[in-house]
Amino acid sequence: MSLRKSVAIGFALVVFGGWSSRPALGQTDAELRTKAKRLAQKLLLIDTHMDTPYQLQRKMVDLSVRAESGHFDYVRAREGGLNGVFMAVYVPPSYEEGGAHGFADRTIDRVNECLRQWSDKFAPAFSAGQMRKQFGDGRISIALGMENGSPIEGEMANLRHFYERGIRYITLCHSKNNHICDSSFDEGPQWHGLSPFGRKLVAEMNRVGMIVDVSHVSDEAFYEVMELSQAPVVATHSGCRHFTPGWHRNMSDEMIRLLAKKGGVIQINFGSIFVNPVANRKFDELHRDILRQVKARNLQGQERDRYVHQRWVGARFGPAYVADVATHIDHVAKLVGVDHVGLGSDFDGIENVPEGLEDVSCYPNLIYELLRKGYDEEDLKKICAGNLLRVWSRVEETASTLRSREQQ
Repeated sequence: MSLRKSVAIGFALVVFGGWSSRPALGQTDAELRTKAKRLAQKLLLIDTHMDTPYQLQRKMVDLSVRAESGHFDYVRAREGGLNGVFMAVYVPPSYEEGGAHGFADRTIDRVNECLRQWSDKFAPAFSAGQMRKQFGDGRISIALGMENGSPIEGEMANLRHFYERGIRYITLCHSKNNHICDSSFDEGPQWHGLSPFGRKLVAEMNRVGMIVDVSHVSDEAFYEVMELSQAPVVATHSGCRHFTPGWHRNMSDEMIRLLAKKGGVIQINFGSIFVNPVANRKFDELHRDILRQVKARNLQGQERDRYVHQRWVGARFGPAYVADVATHIDHVAKLVGVDHVGLGSDFDGIENVPEGLEDVSCYPNLIYELLRKGYDEEDLKKICAGNLLRVWSRVEETASTLRSREQQ
C-alpha cells in the first residue's frame, strides 16, 4: 500500500515505513457512511479465510440465496461488496491420526458442487491474475485454502494433488501439533518449530506456488518458516498480540515486523476474542479452567472430548465492536506500513463476532471505521485486496523462478 498523502494535518513516518493515521476532515458521519458503502462496491474486496466449507460438510445449504444461518451467502456478500474469498478446507486436528486426506477431498468436492450448481453466482479462481480478471463480472471468485496440513500425510505427492485440486495456501497446523509443525494452541511443543518434514514441505510449497500460511503455528515454527521460505508468507486470519498480551494465536509486533520485512501480509481476523482485550481475557479464563478441570478429573479420550465440547459450545465472551478490528488494522499500518495488512474474517469459523461485523454484508462498516481514522481510497484499495494479491503474485513468481533454475 502506498503511504498516505500529506494534508493539512501532516503525518509522521514511524518505524519501518509505518505512518500515523489522521481523523477524516470536513465530512459528516452520514457522508462517511455513504462513502464507505460506495467504496465497498467499487473496490476489489477479498477475504482470505471463510470456514463455510466445514459447515457444508455438516449440511448442504443454498448459498445462492440469503441463508437463514451462517455468515456467508451470495446475497449478503454482494451487499457487503465482497468479490473474492478463500474458502478454507478445514480438517479437524483429530484427523491427524488418519483419514485427513479423504476428509479434505470430500470438502473440496462440496465447494466444487456449489461452483457447478451456481455458476452464475460463483467462479473458481486459481491465480491472482484470475481473481483480478473476474472482478466486476457479478460473480464472487472462490479460491481454496487448506486449514491444517494434516491431509498432506507426510507425502509431497499429496501437496501436488491438492494444488491441482485448487488449494492455494496451507495453514500448516490448527489447534494441535501435527507432523508438519507445532501449534500455538497446543499444550506443549513436539518439534520446537517445524518438523524435518515440515522444513521440506515449506521448500516444496515455494516450488509449486503454494502460499505458506502462518496463522495457528507456534512462535518457534513462525520464525523457522520465515528463515526458510523464499517467497513472502501470509497470516490469513490472525490479530495483533499487542492487544492480547500472552495469547500466541495472535502475532507479536516483532513477528509482524519480520513478516513485513520479508514482503508478507497479516490478514486481520474479525473474531471478538482476537480483537477485543476483554473478550480475549474471558476466553483465556475459560480455556485455563477447562484444562484445570480435565486434569483434576483425569478425563481422557472420548470423555475428555465430550467435556471440552460441552464447555465450549455456546460460550460467550462479552461484546466486541467493528472499531476493534479497525484498531488492529491501524496498529499494523503504524507499525510496518499500510502495505502489509488485509482482511481475513474467519467467518463461519467463529461464533463470537463484533457488533457491526455480524456477516459478510458488513464490510462497509469496517471501511467506514477506517475512513474515520483517515485512510483514503488508495489505502483501502490495498487493504481490501491489493496487498494480498501482491503477495500471491510474488509467490507465483518465486515458484516460476525456482522451477526455471531446476531446468538450467
